[in-house]
Order: sequence, then C-alpha cells, then structure tokens
Amino acid sequence: MYIIGLTGTVGAGKGAVVDYLVAQYNARHYSVRDFLLQEITRRGLEPVRENMSLVANEFRKQYGPAYIIEQLYKQAMTQGDELVIFESLRTVAEIALLRNTDHCSIVAVDADRQIRYKRIVSRGSSTDGVTMEEFIADEEKEMQSIDPGRQNLSACIRLADVVIQNDGTLDALHEKIEEFLKGVDWNK
Repeated sequence: MYIIGLTGTVGAGKGAVVDYLVAQYNARHYSVRDFLLQEITRRGLEPVRENMSLVANEFRKQYGPAYIIEQLYKQAMTQGDELVIFESLRTVAEIALLRNTDHCSIVAVDADRQIRYKRIVSRGSSTDGVTMEEFIADEEKEMQSIDPGRQNLSACIRLADVVIQNDGTLDALHEKIEEFLKGVDWNK
C-alpha cells in the first residue's frame, strides 16, 4: 500500500487532488472531514467548521494527536488497496504517524487566500458559510500551535515532500499532480 497524505490550507484544492487520484489511479480516499462529520452527527451537533475543530481537538486531547489518522489507517489496512489517500492532515503527529509507514508521501496544497475564499463560498458546504473575516480568523487559529493536539497547518506544510500551488486551472493542477507522481513508485 502506498500512502499519500494530503495537507494544506482550506479551499486550496485538496478535494480536487483526491478526485483526480481516485478517478485516474483508483485510489481509496480516507477523509478526516467525513470521520469528524460522522461524530458530529452522532452527537447531534451542527455540522459547522467550529464543531469540526472542537471534536477533532477533543479526540486528539483524549486519545493522542494522531488519533484520527490512526483510526483511518486501521481501516485502510483491512482493504488491501494499492494507493491510499488520507485527507486532511492537520497535526505534526499525523504526519509523523504516516512517515513511519513503509511507503508514504506528504503533499501540501496551497493557493492564494482570495482564490481559496472564493472556492469555499462557491462549494457551499455546511462548514463554508463564513465571511472573509471569519475565514481569515479560522485560518489563523489553525496555522500554528505549540499544543501537539491542535491544528498546525504551517508546520504540516513545511513537512510536506512537495507543495502544490493551485492558483490556476484544474488542468494545471492535474499536470502538477502528474509531475509529482513521476517521482513516486507505489509498487516498491
């Protein structure tokens, strides 16, 4: 099993990377967002970004900073897939966990803040109904933390094997993914 761990800023295009890898390479996708939304639903909470962060941070505090990815990794190990994507890594411990596997690459996706905000507004999910000011404030909370159980996107991006800048077209993003994959051999 070869693992691609995706990290990056909100609205940068991690989902577009997942869609491409699933469609072109039959990758299996494991989503932190889906994992958290299941728990939020179970608790009867509103599916908003604040509750996603709250639940994620509770899990990390109670079970360890890599808990969510540990749970998804356990699921992946039972499937026997050749290529697996874990989206969206938010803590250094999550990256460290995946780095301890035999075959792994960490990919960060980023884009200009204005572009990312337009993207999240247009996708219209329940967690994306925010003003630009709220978007910036949420991002600043997630970018850095000395607490290993909290989001630290800037550190995760620095730890990535490659950072894909996604300010252009979908075709340009696909070309960047293919360029990255040229250096990846998941049949090691």
